[in-house]
Amino acid sequence: MRKILTMLTVALSALTLTSQAQTKTGKITGTVIDGNTKTIESATITLLKAADSTVVKISVADKTGKYVFEAIPDGKYLVSISAVGHAKGFSELVEINSINTSVNLKTIELIPQAKSLNAVVITTKKPLIEQKVDRMIVNVDATVTNVGTTALEVLEKSPGISVDKDGNISLKGKQGVQIYIDGRPTYLAGADLVNYLTSLNSSQLEQIEIMTNPPAKYEASGNSGIINIKTKKTKQFGYNGSKSSTYSQGRYPRFNESVNFNYRKNKVNLFTNLSYNSNQNFNDIKIQRKFIETSTKEVTSHFDQETKLKNENQSYYAKLGMDYSVSKKTTIGFVLTGNINPSEFKSNSDVYISDPNRNLLSRTLANSGNNTKWKSYTTNLNFRHVFDSSGKELTADVDFLNYGRKNSNSLINAYYDPFGIPYMKADTLYGNLPQDIDIRTAKFDYLHPLKNGAKFEAGVKTSFVTTDNDAIYDSLNYGIRVRDVNRSNHFKYDENVNAVYVNYSRPLSKKIFGQFGLRAENTNAKGNQLTTGEKFKRNYTQLFPTAYFMYTANEKNSFGLNYGRRINRPNYEDLNPFLEFLDRYTYEKGNPNLRPQFSHNIELSHTYKGFITTTLNYTNTTDIINEVLEQFPDKNETAIKKENIAKQQQFGIAVNAGGEINKWWSANLYANVYNNKFEGIINGGFETISASTGQFNLSNQFKFGKTWGAELSGIYRTPGIDGVFRIGGFGMMNLGVSRQVLKGKGALRFSVRDVLWSQKIGGTIKYGNIDAAFQQVRDSRVFSLNFTYRFNKGKVNSQKRKTGGAGDEQDRINTGGN
Repeated sequence: MRKILTMLTVALSALTLTSQAQTKTGKITGTVIDGNTKTIESATITLLKAADSTVVKISVADKTGKYVFEAIPDGKYLVSISAVGHAKGFSELVEINSINTSVNLKTIELIPQAKSLNAVVITTKKPLIEQKVDRMIVNVDATVTNVGTTALEVLEKSPGISVDKDGNISLKGKQGVQIYIDGRPTYLAGADLVNYLTSLNSSQLEQIEIMTNPPAKYEASGNSGIINIKTKKTKQFGYNGSKSSTYSQGRYPRFNESVNFNYRKNKVNLFTNLSYNSNQNFNDIKIQRKFIETSTKEVTSHFDQETKLKNENQSYYAKLGMDYSVSKKTTIGFVLTGNINPSEFKSNSDVYISDPNRNLLSRTLANSGNNTKWKSYTTNLNFRHVFDSSGKELTADVDFLNYGRKNSNSLINAYYDPFGIPYMKADTLYGNLPQDIDIRTAKFDYLHPLKNGAKFEAGVKTSFVTTDNDAIYDSLNYGIRVRDVNRSNHFKYDENVNAVYVNYSRPLSKKIFGQFGLRAENTNAKGNQLTTGEKFKRNYTQLFPTAYFMYTANEKNSFGLNYGRRINRPNYEDLNPFLEFLDRYTYEKGNPNLRPQFSHNIELSHTYKGFITTTLNYTNTTDIINEVLEQFPDKNETAIKKENIAKQQQFGIAVNAGGEINKWWSANLYANVYNNKFEGIINGGFETISASTGQFNLSNQFKFGKTWGAELSGIYRTPGIDGVFRIGGFGMMNLGVSRQVLKGKGALRFSVRDVLWSQKIGGTIKYGNIDAAFQQVRDSRVFSLNFTYRFNKGKVNSQKRKTGGAGDEQDRINTGGN
């Protein structure tokens, strides 16, 4: 308890903590290689005090095997080096003083160890949260309650990330985040991204990397930053893999199965992943709307709707890849992925329309059905060449992606007067909404290490995207299907983005490190509404600078400052002006006049003893793209559309603290408080909407003996705003327990997600003539039981497998998930 109080005290005092008194500092550098004179990347380098071997600092060797320790006080030290598959190595004793301020150690050789893993299973417990200079890392397997969940649910409980009622992802209260898988963009957004993330098992995931201000190497898309989901990989010769099975029970059952297999021998590395998901869930929504006359501001009618939805979906996912070492310096490879996701969606709605005095005027009973088959196929070809031992490197990636959706739906409405007597003929609307998206990208990246710890990077990228949406609606007229030409349309969209970037980093002094980047992106887009003949073109070129500074004041305190300009382009489907009917009174429509939004992001961070990090951030966004409502009182209809409605300013502060409280208990606390302010014209009227919001994540990990573990975690979000919606507060508590079995090769995990069933979301929206509210309850309380078995035969290898790289186009697709 005493340590907990200490953690909270430090968290509060860190907000006003100033730099401590200056001390004499020095620098220690060196290089590590293995017994065959090859450099060892990512070796762990530990600086120790010579007197008692206490740890002073820990670092990691770069791609050339080089490492550096700066801001070292006067004293005597030695360096310890460890790497997977090698015996530990040590340096000679060195001394830092006023005369000898910089020491370059002799090259240290580590002896390789080809240790058989047939009978030994190595298990290491990673912390839940790792705070790096440019990103926060969430280790998925570190929390028991991730068992049996989807990738979307893992994101939902990660620090700083929130998922709204429609599955849209925000990072630190800002929408427009881009999702990557293994360093490659998913090219999906909106409902399509939801569909894809719900098809991925948490058992396939290794880490979540959260970057709020990515460097110039990454695409400039993403107003709030990038979330990179890293899947599990191998580092062994021979073969290894795992099998995972999960049964979950909410109101309806769920099943998850996955198999990972890797085989590495000589110059060849093969890897594959197969998974199957079966998921059923419900979603109950209540909506209240007041229809208001624009000129008089008087209520003309009240609209009350209750909808019960049930969704059943399955997912079949496969990935196959190979890396081949052409020579010691050159590697080529490919990665193939496929995903088939059939789903069936049904809903029943009860709509009551009343006059201004709440006298019932009519009742509408609606039944709707939706059958969707979503498919995706991707191909990545990659190349890597290392020129010499200094680390000069050229990489290339070519990607081909195709997303297809077959979507058929039906909407049946029956109309009754206040006495339950039909007053007009029932109507039926059928829709056939196929979608096809083709994406081709190519990119080249060059890395050139320079003297004195400097590094130069440069790269180019081009992408071509073609989307084809053909919306066909039919009405049922006395049992005969008749084409509804007023609702049907055919839309095609083509986009080409060309980019080039440069990035330079180097130590500016003994205590200050700097990194500077510039990215230029040229966008050429055109849309063609084939039904009406309406066309549009967009051509623009923009620059996106980035800058990072790191100041190490002393052993305990370090400060960071970074800046970046980013862009968020409209999702492909949001540009399509066609209508998609949600029910008889509500429909969505695209907007071909959408412009990209631009943001300036600044962050100032402070880290104390590597234990607590405090970050202040400011974001200014112009032409922000947001969802707005447009009502038609004469028909009691509501249209949902995206518009460039306003500018947004955000001020925020985030604190992340964590570590071991004692040998059996570790904890991590993340708190983020921010203020969002929107100013702009919505539906012809000037509006100002602002609110402060707090997001809190607490995770407790417990160890009991050598084989038992447990977790108690939770999240809470205070009331706040999402765009033009004011959302009430909500939270979630999770419990879990795990046990290692079969001599460490197997693991049993039981978890309960949302124990108190408190993840119930409600909100309001009020501006102009819009006055509406909603309440949502979904199948969020889930009990899960998982068994995982790991198998392997071979020896450890420290070489990393190459992952592909593509652009951000995938994050802007909608596939119709729920």
